[in-house]
Amino acid sequence: MHIKQQETERHTLSVTVDNESGILARIAGLFSARGYNIDSLTVADITEDEKISRITIVTTGTPEVIEQVVAQLDRMIPVHKVTDLTALGPHVERELALVKVVGTGDQRIEALRLAEVYRARVVDATISSFIFEVTGGTEKIDKFLELMREVGLVEVSRTGVAAIARGKEAL
Repeated sequence: MHIKQQETERHTLSVTVDNESGILARIAGLFSARGYNIDSLTVADITEDEKISRITIVTTGTPEVIEQVVAQLDRMIPVHKVTDLTALGPHVERELALVKVVGTGDQRIEALRLAEVYRARVVDATISSFIFEVTGGTEKIDKFLELMREVGLVEVSRTGVAAIARGKEAL
């Protein structure tokens, strides 16, 4: 008998919660206790009174694991709503990265040329270094970093994924 192993999938989850201390640790603990990995995690207030926050989590797992994660998150207090944006359908994901590149001569010229192709902005420059700001999908940023490694990448700081469903309805 041949048992077919299920493929893991990348999913982006949007979790709205009461903005209170400890909730992020509890959510991270849920993932950690079950051996699930968090690939990206961002958190921000989303209401004027700062009482509600949106946590965007990118994780990977089989469909059953993702379903279980969503169900477990949904049962947590003070979680208001969990939405699997990947399962929901069309959505927009963006990330920002600050990228420090060190080099002289042709390396500097190539770094600037690549930055132009990837629409990265120079936000700081010295005689021997640049700091670029690049925004876009995770794949775009990964590719930009891969290319910058060739010309002197020394440091990266990434925000993590921010995501929102397309269409006129709010989550």
